[in-house]
Amino acid sequence: MKSAKQILKELISPTDIEVNGNKPWDIQVHNPKFYSRVLAGGSLALGESYMDGWWDCKDLDQFFFKLLYARLDRKFTMHQLGVLLRSKLFNLQNRKHSKKVAKVHYDLGNDFYKAMLDKNMQYTCAYWKDAKNLNQAQEHKLDLICKKLKLKKGDKVLEIGCGWGGFARYAAKNYGCHVTAYNISKEQVKHAREWCKGLPVEIIHKDYREAKGKFDKIAAIGICEHIGYKNYKPLMKLVNKCLKNHGLFILHTIACDESTTTGEAWLDKYIFPNGMLPSPKQITTAAEGYFVLEDWHNFGINYDKTLMAWYDNFNKNWPKFEKMYGKRFYRMWKYYLLCLAGSFRARNIQLWQIVYSKKGIPDGYDSVR
Repeated sequence: MKSAKQILKELISPTDIEVNGNKPWDIQVHNPKFYSRVLAGGSLALGESYMDGWWDCKDLDQFFFKLLYARLDRKFTMHQLGVLLRSKLFNLQNRKHSKKVAKVHYDLGNDFYKAMLDKNMQYTCAYWKDAKNLNQAQEHKLDLICKKLKLKKGDKVLEIGCGWGGFARYAAKNYGCHVTAYNISKEQVKHAREWCKGLPVEIIHKDYREAKGKFDKIAAIGICEHIGYKNYKPLMKLVNKCLKNHGLFILHTIACDESTTTGEAWLDKYIFPNGMLPSPKQITTAAEGYFVLEDWHNFGINYDKTLMAWYDNFNKNWPKFEKMYGKRFYRMWKYYLLCLAGSFRARNIQLWQIVYSKKGIPDGYDSVR
């Protein structure tokens, strides 16, 4: 019978990744139990064993790029099921319980995110066309959304989930709009209210499903990844109800090409609890009967560069937070940022901006890029 190490080496052989090799994307294994742990536990075990220091990789983003570009995640899952059924080597009952789940994602503190993000506190994909740095790229993203919504002075805008208030502030300050934004994060609401003080912006500390009123334009930026597939249709129904007949709606979301109903195991446990990515079918099915699809823009490759910029900021500023969060958190956060960078580089996941109108634009919609 083949050993776990032999099986894992055979699995990764098509990827140009070697165990204890010399290339920057090769993995360096420090604990011989790594092989059976990963084969038994899949992606969750891969991430947890990295957090525990069982293995390292100089260029973690390139490791994930090569792994996912070869679609090894799919092959591994099929192989894993067969191995688990026929081998005692991967007896899950004998494994230690997972360590305590990391702190909830958005409870890490505004200072931590300020050190990682741009001046507009944008925690979604930047738009790097014609941009020289992260600040410019995020400002270009904000302006791209405003242009796609055809914002004009006096427009009433609803934002579903507002982060730290960057879009609301930008739209009000640069386009003369009145923005009403809903957010359930106490710390983000506090920051957004302070940051938008003096502007026609109302930050409401409530769930987006409590939104009321009629609006010229509606933006949902980075929230669809969190709401779950059962809520896609209710989201579209709510937006349709709140959007005026002449209005436009933009949905900015990370996405995958195939429909699923769950999130990736490691990300679900440590980074985005209960999150999942929508597919084209799920989104269009949810929107059917409510909207006219005007524009669909995929610039997921921009997220690779965005995540690498966040990682550079995080790594540079880590000494400020090291005592507060500790080494295991550092490895967790590094793994998170670089595995997603590699995923976008491999085109394994996407970033969409979808523009809908309620009844269609009579003269047609001019796409903005």
